[in-house]
Amino acid sequence: MRFHIQQESDIPASTQLYNQICFAIAARHYPPGHRLPSTRQLAMQTGLHRNTISKVYRQLETDGVVEAMAGSGIYVRDQQNPREIKPPPGLRSKALPDIDREVRQSVDGLLNAGCTLQQARELLTREIDWRLRCGARVLVSTSREDIGASILIAEELRPSLEVPVEVVPIEELESVLETSSKGTVVTSRYFLQEVEQIAKVHGVRAVPVDLNDFGHELGMLKELRPGSCVGLVSISPGILRAAEVILHSMRGNELLVMTANPDTSSRLLALLRASSHVICDKPSLPLVEQTLRQNRAQLMRLPMVHCAQSYLGSATIDQLRKEIGLLAA
Repeated sequence: MRFHIQQESDIPASTQLYNQICFAIAARHYPPGHRLPSTRQLAMQTGLHRNTISKVYRQLETDGVVEAMAGSGIYVRDQQNPREIKPPPGLRSKALPDIDREVRQSVDGLLNAGCTLQQARELLTREIDWRLRCGARVLVSTSREDIGASILIAEELRPSLEVPVEVVPIEELESVLETSSKGTVVTSRYFLQEVEQIAKVHGVRAVPVDLNDFGHELGMLKELRPGSCVGLVSISPGILRAAEVILHSMRGNELLVMTANPDTSSRLLALLRASSHVICDKPSLPLVEQTLRQNRAQLMRLPMVHCAQSYLGSATIDQLRKEIGLLAA
């Protein structure tokens, strides 16, 4: 993964780097536990001063995205570990687990830690009740400015979860949880710290989901001839900004990139007129196709349209099902 800083941009260089690293982590280019490049390596790659890069890393650590290990480096923080009471060490048969034995070991672990049987029962009951509350519903929350990201996440979660899935802007999350604190709040890693702060107050779980690495789409873009015009269409402004940065880091100025929200008809039409290739998300596809049909006579040639089939990573939905107790670990 290479990072590219646009010196002529109005966005500060440190913010550009912060956003690119966050996207790389969200898209699993850097999975949990992965060691990030050193400040020296990033300085050579981006041209930024090492102090600037250190500042970005400190901010990422403050935001809970990475963790620093003294004498070792900066590592992607694993934020998917479920909250659970760990059983005492021992062999566990994954092929055919002895459930009764697992329960006995868990209770024995609590007794060995100094709990009475009554206290052990209260701890286990409280944990089970808490997990049941977390599994009552799922609230998908991002900022109102990028509510399209919440819609994309919710549309992919609904077919796979047997619980209600609601979209709630972060700006309204506090009031929604004040009404009912049952459920799990799901967000992208960009908004995790803000969501965690609100969720913690109300005793609910906040779980980040990982984005698709868009390997197929990136492979397509790598093969385009220099000078090609690429159109990116999405209901999420955040994914459009991140895609522009990643594409520029891959191809530099070889490709002309245009972006549009599908609801902005004039910009969408201009994009379709200029682009030889268009990549869109599922909610945008009907409007892209409708605009092409309605304006066929005005287009010298039709662009090749590719719809990204998934916004979320392949394993993240199963991980979420485990988190809220819908799938056995």
